[in-house]
Amino acid sequence: MIVDSRKLWPGANPTDRLDRISPARYDAKCYPNSTPRGTNTRQDSIMIHGRFPRKFFGALFIATAWASLAYAGDWPQILGPHRNGHAENEKLMDKWPDDGPELLWRRDLGSGYAGPAVKDGVVYLFHRQGSSELLDAVDLETGERQWTCDMPASYRASVNPDDGPRCVPVVTDDSVIVFGAAGQLRCINRETGKIRWKVDLAREFGAQEGYFGFGSTPIVYDKLVLTNVGGRQNSSIVAVTLDQGNFQWKAANDAASYSSPVMATVAERPYAVFVTRLQTMLVDPFTGDLLYGFPFGQRGPTVNAATPIVSGNKLFVTASYGVGAKLVELEKTQPKPIWENDTSLSSQYNTPVLVGDYLYGIHGREDLGRAELRCIELATGKVMWSEVGPGTTHLIHADGKMIAVTHDGTAILFKPDPKKFQEISRFQAGRDIVRALPALSGGMLLVRETGQNGGPVRCYQIGAK
Repeated sequence: MIVDSRKLWPGANPTDRLDRISPARYDAKCYPNSTPRGTNTRQDSIMIHGRFPRKFFGALFIATAWASLAYAGDWPQILGPHRNGHAENEKLMDKWPDDGPELLWRRDLGSGYAGPAVKDGVVYLFHRQGSSELLDAVDLETGERQWTCDMPASYRASVNPDDGPRCVPVVTDDSVIVFGAAGQLRCINRETGKIRWKVDLAREFGAQEGYFGFGSTPIVYDKLVLTNVGGRQNSSIVAVTLDQGNFQWKAANDAASYSSPVMATVAERPYAVFVTRLQTMLVDPFTGDLLYGFPFGQRGPTVNAATPIVSGNKLFVTASYGVGAKLVELEKTQPKPIWENDTSLSSQYNTPVLVGDYLYGIHGREDLGRAELRCIELATGKVMWSEVGPGTTHLIHADGKMIAVTHDGTAILFKPDPKKFQEISRFQAGRDIVRALPALSGGMLLVRETGQNGGPVRCYQIGAK
């Protein structure tokens, strides 16, 4: 999800820049219902149905609950099988041809920043054309359309001219979950493309669209869909059932962010990690009870957009706009700070990828200067190297290699080496701006252009033959 601080919010003077507008004035416009708080308490959670077991087996239970999403070779949700930028069981070319890998197919799409999702050889593409948000199911190898689900679109672009959806589809065994830019959550049958259920979360919970509409990709855990809604009266986070969309619980007071939640284990229990507009919090996925949280964010013309990184009992979060990066240890009753600064890896919207003991990610902003591709040591925040050339970049790790897809559509293959940046090869994967997250499945790289009027998605063969 892109943040351009030089665009104008509604009612601003034509000469205003967002980074010169007072935080209070900005928040009054874009987040009138936000009630920032420090650490949340369990009283912020309201549970409707207590039908789920409360005793678990830690990481083993989390792996089981995610089994319907994470199959080898699939890319079924944002940032891959485990929401961490890693593609599993892929075998890639050691080097790309001088004229680039083979282009297998391309398909024109409408507006929006939603990246592709892939499961069982089917690509799911979420975009907007005219007054419709569309979910297309196409064949991974040929690009041929299998079905299209047509849904009414009501989001009206304001700060950014793009009016399409921002969230990557979430694909389960038999369903596809999509969260539209106006805050409608829908479940589509994978086989038929028909809508199973829909919930207008924005209307039901009085949530504001904020800066760019709704853009935090929901997470499916066990039989629940958890969404960062940013609603009123303790409904920052909302859970509904996967099978019917029935409301289960709501929790916390804060506006929504553009960061997507992940799962973590604390004291052998699963928790969903949400970065909201001004906080990071750990939530029991079955009840909405808040374990704890800590402040993370900045009032004013800012957003939290990068997905948090969980490594064992460590949690890494990052943002730009003077917020910076933070590493904490997830202890049983409270987070233990390890390090925090605004000089190591402060990312505007690109999510870093952890390989071994090192994070590879973007430091800086697309709209201010030139962002740097960096490698930092996770434990200390020490910058190992910095490369200015790529600029804002989405990253994927597969087969011991890193794939970078830059803002201008360049795909770069490089080694994940903490000693120095080692580029292997590159090619031009897109012809226009690329803000949507790429996907990798079965040796095929999917890159979606996101120009002002939309753009095509292209599929390249980068797997070893």
